[in-house]
Amino acid sequence: MANLKLGKLPDRTPSKITITVSADLSQALNDYAALYRQTYGESETVAELIPFILSEFLESDRAFAKARKEGLPRVGASEKPRRQSASTLDDT
Repeated sequence: MANLKLGKLPDRTPSKITITVSADLSQALNDYAALYRQTYGESETVAELIPFILSEFLESDRAFAKARKEGLPRVGASEKPRRQSASTLDDT
């Protein structure tokens, strides 16, 4: 096998995620899109901006970056994080 300088590229398959947001957050996202349009002279939809907004947020969160570097356990794509029930909380 060849020893290429460039390693194997990571998975770049996009994932579609559907979310519901509050009326206030929806308005804020629409306001952000309007300000983006005013600033750059290009119109982008909220749906087009959200992945970049989330990416910027995650990249700027130092505690999250540290936790990932230290081996944060991953939740599988088909798994949902478990919520503690009230009865579980009472047992502690």
